[in-house]
Amino acid sequence: MQTPGKKSATPERSIRVRAWLRAAHRDIGYLAVGLTFVYALSGIAVNHIQDWDPNFTQVKRTHQLTGPFPGDEKAAAARALAELGVTTPAEDVYRVSDSDFEIVAGDVTYHLNPKTGVVNEEGQRPRLLLRTANWLHLNRGKKAWTYIADGYAVFLLFLASSGLFMIRGKKGLIGRGAILATLGAAAPIAYVVLSGGP
Repeated sequence: MQTPGKKSATPERSIRVRAWLRAAHRDIGYLAVGLTFVYALSGIAVNHIQDWDPNFTQVKRTHQLTGPFPGDEKAAAARALAELGVTTPAEDVYRVSDSDFEIVAGDVTYHLNPKTGVVNEEGQRPRLLLRTANWLHLNRGKKAWTYIADGYAVFLLFLASSGLFMIRGKKGLIGRGAILATLGAAAPIAYVVLSGGP
């Protein structure tokens, strides 16, 4: 029985808890923004890996340089790469024929006609930001990144859990919130059931 003249502390405690949840949800949400962009963009990219290469763009171009070039393969390769503005050093140079010197530099191969100065470029170039995001998302870095990824997963669990209890009443967990949370949980369950699962 409540003592006369004293109010129950339960409503005040509930208000304090919700205020703490909102503050923690806000601050952790800000901390998670950068990683959320990395994982979301990379997730979309690798989901469609059968349609495109999310890490590299394919390159196929033709250049006209000033010929003729020296008969020595290495000298010709050095001059051709310099004229093309390529800073990656040649890893391999060999003569395919009198009209084709093949120059391998990084992920790109250049076919140089030493007589005409025509260069056919083919290969791939990294999608700078997206490749890095995929590298992080798929945990290619291992070791230290594993702890960061695990911490991010804990952040997401907290954001999802705290979001359930931040709002009271019909818009919260006992009303519309419960319906939306159920629909969200039903999506993966329904897909597993309908697709036959793993």
